[in-house]
Amino acid sequence: MSDLYELSVSRLIKASPETVWRIFVERTGEWFCPKPWTTPVVDWDLRVGGRANVVLQSPEGEQHPYSGVFLEIEPGRKLVSTGAMTEGWVPQAGDLNFVRIDTFEAEAGGTRYTSTARHWEEKAMETHKAMGFVQGWGAVADQLAALAEQADR
Repeated sequence: MSDLYELSVSRLIKASPETVWRIFVERTGEWFCPKPWTTPVVDWDLRVGGRANVVLQSPEGEQHPYSGVFLEIEPGRKLVSTGAMTEGWVPQAGDLNFVRIDTFEAEAGGTRYTSTARHWEEKAMETHKAMGFVQGWGAVADQLAALAEQADR
Protein backbone atom coordinates (compact mmCIF):
# COMPACT_ATOMS: atom_id res chain seq x y z
CA MET A 1 0.00 0.00 0.00
CA SER A 2 2.80 2.38 -0.87
CA ASP A 3 0.31 4.86 -2.36
CA LEU A 4 -1.09 5.43 1.12
CA TYR A 5 1.10 7.91 2.94
CA GLU A 6 0.53 6.62 6.45
CA LEU A 7 2.07 7.08 9.84
CA SER A 8 0.78 5.06 12.76
CA VAL A 9 1.29 4.07 16.36
CA SER A 10 -0.07 0.97 18.06
CA ARG A 11 -0.30 -0.23 21.65
CA LEU A 12 -1.59 -3.37 23.31
CA ILE A 13 -3.67 -1.97 26.17
CA LYS A 14 -4.53 -4.16 29.15
CA ALA A 15 -8.19 -3.15 29.15
CA SER A 16 -11.27 -4.23 27.23
CA PRO A 17 -12.10 -2.57 23.90
CA GLU A 18 -15.25 -1.17 25.52
CA THR A 19 -13.21 0.50 28.25
CA VAL A 20 -10.61 1.89 25.85
CA TRP A 21 -13.38 3.27 23.62
CA ARG A 22 -15.17 4.83 26.61
CA ILE A 23 -11.99 6.55 27.82
CA PHE A 24 -11.22 7.63 24.25
CA VAL A 25 -14.56 9.38 23.73
CA GLU A 26 -15.55 10.41 27.28
CA ARG A 27 -12.20 11.52 28.73
CA THR A 28 -10.54 12.85 25.59
CA GLY A 29 -9.26 16.00 27.25
CA GLU A 30 -7.15 13.91 29.63
CA TRP A 31 -5.09 12.09 27.00
CA PHE A 32 -5.44 13.79 23.57
CA CYS A 33 -2.14 15.68 23.47
CA PRO A 34 1.26 14.97 25.02
CA LYS A 35 1.75 16.37 28.51
CA PRO A 36 2.54 19.01 29.65
CA TRP A 37 0.22 20.30 26.91
CA THR A 38 -3.51 20.05 27.65
CA THR A 39 -6.76 19.82 25.70
CA PRO A 40 -9.06 22.29 27.47
CA VAL A 41 -11.74 22.09 24.77
CA VAL A 42 -13.15 18.91 23.26
CA ASP A 43 -16.24 19.72 21.22
CA TRP A 44 -17.28 16.48 19.58
CA ASP A 45 -20.61 15.62 18.00
CA LEU A 46 -19.99 11.89 17.73
CA ARG A 47 -21.87 11.09 14.52
CA VAL A 48 -20.91 10.90 10.86
CA GLY A 49 -20.66 14.50 9.71
CA GLY A 50 -20.46 15.74 13.30
CA ARG A 51 -17.91 18.14 14.78
CA ALA A 52 -14.47 16.86 15.73
CA ASN A 53 -13.11 20.07 17.27
CA VAL A 54 -10.41 20.43 19.92
CA VAL A 55 -8.19 23.14 21.35
CA LEU A 56 -4.64 22.20 22.33
CA GLN A 57 -2.91 24.42 24.88
CA SER A 58 0.76 24.83 25.76
CA PRO A 59 1.89 25.17 29.39
CA GLU A 60 2.33 28.90 28.69
CA GLY A 61 -1.31 29.22 27.58
CA GLU A 62 -0.75 29.35 23.81
CA GLN A 63 -3.80 27.78 22.14
CA HIS A 64 -4.07 25.86 18.89
CA PRO A 65 -7.66 25.18 17.77
CA TYR A 66 -8.36 22.35 15.34
CA SER A 67 -11.67 21.89 13.57
CA GLY A 68 -12.69 18.72 11.82
CA VAL A 69 -15.45 16.26 11.11
CA PHE A 70 -16.16 12.60 11.79
CA LEU A 71 -16.25 10.44 8.66
CA GLU A 72 -16.97 6.99 10.09
CA ILE A 73 -17.97 5.70 13.50
CA GLU A 74 -18.24 2.09 14.64
CA PRO A 75 -18.76 2.41 18.42
CA GLY A 76 -16.18 0.42 20.32
CA ARG A 77 -14.25 -0.48 17.15
CA LYS A 78 -13.34 2.42 14.87
CA LEU A 79 -13.38 6.21 14.62
CA VAL A 80 -12.36 8.09 11.47
CA SER A 81 -12.00 11.88 11.33
CA THR A 82 -10.32 14.61 9.31
CA GLY A 83 -9.42 18.26 9.56
CA ALA A 84 -9.74 18.59 5.77
CA MET A 85 -13.42 19.47 6.32
CA THR A 86 -15.51 20.97 9.05
CA GLU A 87 -19.06 20.30 10.13
CA GLY A 88 -21.46 20.60 7.20
CA TRP A 89 -18.81 19.13 4.88
CA VAL A 90 -17.09 22.49 4.40
CA PRO A 91 -13.63 22.03 2.84
CA GLN A 92 -10.78 23.45 4.89
CA ALA A 93 -7.43 24.37 3.37
CA GLY A 94 -4.25 23.26 5.07
CA ASP A 95 -0.77 21.96 4.34
CA LEU A 96 -1.06 19.17 6.89
CA ASN A 97 -4.54 17.77 6.40
CA PHE A 98 -4.90 14.03 6.87
CA VAL A 99 -7.47 11.38 7.73
CA ARG A 100 -7.14 10.00 11.26
CA ILE A 101 -8.19 6.38 11.79
CA ASP A 102 -8.39 5.01 15.34
CA THR A 103 -9.14 1.31 15.78
CA PHE A 104 -9.84 -0.80 18.87
CA GLU A 105 -9.47 -4.57 18.39
CA ALA A 106 -9.70 -7.30 21.02
CA GLU A 107 -6.32 -9.00 21.41
CA ALA A 108 -4.72 -11.15 24.12
CA GLY A 109 -7.37 -10.29 26.70
CA GLY A 110 -6.95 -6.56 26.05
CA THR A 111 -7.17 -4.12 23.18
CA ARG A 112 -4.92 -3.48 20.22
CA TYR A 113 -5.26 0.28 19.80
CA THR A 114 -3.92 1.71 16.55
CA SER A 115 -3.98 5.33 15.47
CA THR A 116 -3.13 6.11 11.85
CA ALA A 117 -2.67 9.39 10.03
CA ARG A 118 -3.26 8.94 6.29
CA HIS A 119 -1.92 11.85 4.23
CA TRP A 120 -2.73 12.94 0.69
CA GLU A 121 0.91 13.18 -0.33
CA GLU A 122 4.36 12.07 0.75
CA LYS A 123 5.53 15.62 1.52
CA ALA A 124 2.77 16.10 4.11
CA MET A 125 3.55 12.72 5.66
CA GLU A 126 7.26 13.54 5.91
CA THR A 127 6.45 16.95 7.45
CA HIS A 128 4.19 15.28 10.02
CA LYS A 129 6.91 12.73 10.81
CA ALA A 130 9.53 15.48 11.21
CA MET A 131 7.20 17.33 13.61
CA GLY A 132 7.52 14.38 15.99
CA PHE A 133 4.57 12.20 15.01
CA VAL A 134 5.98 8.98 16.48
CA GLN A 135 6.99 10.58 19.78
CA GLY A 136 3.86 12.74 20.14
CA TRP A 137 1.22 10.24 19.07
CA GLY A 138 3.13 7.53 20.95
CA ALA A 139 2.95 9.60 24.17
CA VAL A 140 -0.76 10.14 23.59
CA ALA A 141 -1.34 6.39 23.07
CA ASP A 142 0.54 5.75 26.33
CA GLN A 143 -1.63 8.30 28.16
CA LEU A 144 -4.80 6.67 26.78
CA ALA A 145 -3.48 3.24 27.81
CA ALA A 146 -2.72 4.37 31.36
CA LEU A 147 -6.21 5.82 31.85
CA ALA A 148 -7.94 2.76 30.33
CA GLU A 149 -5.89 0.27 32.33
CA GLN A 150 -6.60 2.16 35.54
CA ALA A 151 -10.33 2.28 34.72
CA ASP A 152 -10.50 -1.43 33.91
CA ARG A 153 -9.07 -2.58 37.26
